[in-house]
Amino acid sequence: MPITCYNSLQIRNFLLMTLKELGRLIIRIMICESEAAMFTVQLDNSGEVAILQCAGRFVRGNAIKDLREKVTSLEGARVIVLDLSNLETLDGGGLGALVFLHRWTNENGIQLKLVNPSQFVREVLETTHLIDVLNVSSVFDAVRILGCPDLAVARYAAAV
Repeated sequence: MPITCYNSLQIRNFLLMTLKELGRLIIRIMICESEAAMFTVQLDNSGEVAILQCAGRFVRGNAIKDLREKVTSLEGARVIVLDLSNLETLDGGGLGALVFLHRWTNENGIQLKLVNPSQFVREVLETTHLIDVLNVSSVFDAVRILGCPDLAVARYAAAV
């Protein structure tokens, strides 16, 4: 866990805080530090296809902001694949972010594929009926689609 350094003004402000304020601050710090460690995204960008491997907890806070920024900052990608196989959980904020990314990619002429969601994530997507809205595929389907050298064949395979 990283060590945080404080200057003398910050320390003086801590001393002037009530116990209730200090408790709230400690909780906020713990939440921020745990959120940073809970979600990671690895990007593999090769030409027109960008694969983002998501791992951890996709919940409200920095996780959503990080994924949105990574996806919306991609240049030249025609297909974006989100590998959800190592995603442990997601909440309403994570679902909202997936819907946002779905709309954003549609508006920008980009295909978004959600690949191999973990069992929990798949259950959440099925329960919310988002599995019918979002383009969710197995790893086999994604390899079949992305492995086709001919773009017309790949489009046909994506439609099947």
